[in-house]
Amino acid sequence: MAVITFMSDFGREDHYIAAVKGAILRQNPSINIVDISHEVKVGDIGQAAYLLKNVFREFPKGTVHLCAVDRMAKEPSRQLALKVEDHFFVGPDSGVFSLISQERPMAIVDINIVRPIMSTFMSKDLLAPVAANLASGKNIHEMGKPVDSVYELFARKLKVTKREIAGNVIRVDHYGNLITNIEKKEYETIQKINGNVAFDITIGRESVGTIHKHYADVDSGECFVFFNSLGHLQIGINKGNAAELLGLKLDTPITINFHV
Repeated sequence: MAVITFMSDFGREDHYIAAVKGAILRQNPSINIVDISHEVKVGDIGQAAYLLKNVFREFPKGTVHLCAVDRMAKEPSRQLALKVEDHFFVGPDSGVFSLISQERPMAIVDINIVRPIMSTFMSKDLLAPVAANLASGKNIHEMGKPVDSVYELFARKLKVTKREIAGNVIRVDHYGNLITNIEKKEYETIQKINGNVAFDITIGRESVGTIHKHYADVDSGECFVFFNSLGHLQIGINKGNAAELLGLKLDTPITINFHV
């Protein structure tokens, strides 16, 4: 079964989501459309990239991912289709596609250069038909003209030493949990070097010396810290909103200090 995932910053109050889906199904009624999210903040490239990066590999290879989130720029973005890790991606060249994988794209094409269209609703009039064509088995090179690269953004980098891992909050989820760019593999590598020494995790004004396994490892109202299913250090309050209660937000520094 052909699958297209769909993510946007459209919200759910208007007709935009249904219109895009209708354009896809009009071309191929057998396509299965799976919503990732339509609550991305308008123009929030970082949020869109985080969601897409962490979910696209859950789908079968050959899935088409339509990402209708664009940066708020004066000049209109190119409209691209690309193939990465045997998945297809369609959307504006906003920087999202530079953040979803460390592998180089297998193909990139500009889908609005051979027979360009002008539209105030490119997601419906251009992206949806291209996504439907790809999901129906059309070759990506039939979709447009090859280009060499995508618009590139750079994710925040960790600072890693024997004594410290310094990262940042990269996502505040629906529950107020703080998700960081500190990964379990980095933590385990430094602990292996140090011989599993004690440590403190600095979270704003708070300090925690334990990595938990589950939310329920702490009492209601207490702070927990664990590596989530994606391998990222996550901070929360059991039955509470960590972002509000700890006064933390996107880009807040989070540090693990090892007692070496």
